[in-house]
Amino acid sequence: MRKKIVAYLTLFISLLIFSGCSNDIIEPVSKLDNVEIDTGDAQQNGTLKVHYIDVGQADATLLQVIDKDESINLLIDTGDWNASDVVDYLHAQNIKDIDIIAVTHPHADHIGQLDKIIGEFSVTEVWMNGETANSGVFAKSLEAIEKHNVEYYEPEVGEVFDIGPLEIAILHPNALSANTNNNSLAMRLQYGEVSFLFTGDAEQQAEQAILTNGANIHAQILHLGHHGSNTSSTPEFLQAVKPEIAIYSAGIDNSYGHPDAEVVDRIHSRDIPLYGTDTHGTIMVETDGKTYTVMTQKQGTLSQPTAGNSCLDINTASEEDVQQITHIGPALASELIKLRPYHSIDELTTIKGIGPARLQDIKSQGLACVGGK
Repeated sequence: MRKKIVAYLTLFISLLIFSGCSNDIIEPVSKLDNVEIDTGDAQQNGTLKVHYIDVGQADATLLQVIDKDESINLLIDTGDWNASDVVDYLHAQNIKDIDIIAVTHPHADHIGQLDKIIGEFSVTEVWMNGETANSGVFAKSLEAIEKHNVEYYEPEVGEVFDIGPLEIAILHPNALSANTNNNSLAMRLQYGEVSFLFTGDAEQQAEQAILTNGANIHAQILHLGHHGSNTSSTPEFLQAVKPEIAIYSAGIDNSYGHPDAEVVDRIHSRDIPLYGTDTHGTIMVETDGKTYTVMTQKQGTLSQPTAGNSCLDINTASEEDVQQITHIGPALASELIKLRPYHSIDELTTIKGIGPARLQDIKSQGLACVGGK
């Protein structure tokens, strides 16, 4: 495993050269009231807390459980590269050690703060899907893994891990494709009789592959793929998962219209309660392995997004979406994704094939942006 990290770092060096508050009230899952999440560190044996952290248009989920008086902390994805909100949240939860960080895929809004987290907390192991990315964020992540002697592992489909009282089954990917979203590491977590499903930014193709594999994907709590985009959460997938609760992570007034109105309707038509970090802030599910409750940081009413003159954030948009930008076809879209993150639209000229004239056309179109601006 260590040799693989060194090889990745060597590859990247050559590529870069050349190119709050406490509240003990817990509301039933059938209600969504203004309940503040308890940020204290008190926790009982036999209780799992799953924090869907409000990190804007990014993803990060913290899982905490105490087994035989030993604290186990897992983190799925690490938020966006240009923020420190995940680091801040972990400190607020009095986290010192993290047993496993599972990065679903190397996009900057999922792997973004991995290097900062490794630098500030004691991390035992990092899981990734094996895909590389030609970006500074990814290179810094690998450097941090190597520098701090963190174990590295690429879990495979069919593997099942017993981590204390948690069982984690790997569902995807069988093999890497050209689409980074569809390479997302997908996992089903079982705690007693309660299960959770995480699919990163997996889209329809990946969901179909998961269905074809025939593994058990039923889960009471589903983390919607790709921030609630209509590229994910197909009717067939929802039918197989049969979730009782759906949760998505998205930024307030994000430029993508996440969650997509079609997905919201799809969830509501099945009478599935829907929670989103843009509306409800950080969302926490707490379970004893038999029943579960949901707490939200703030009250909110989910409304369908309205169409408007939104821009396309080149740091977080999918490979398919960036092809809406003038002059960006499949090949340039792939390069655009690999060279993330960008601090301004002007940095698109680092992509071979985009010169000053094409950059001006892109600016005139007014679609591409960085950070929603």
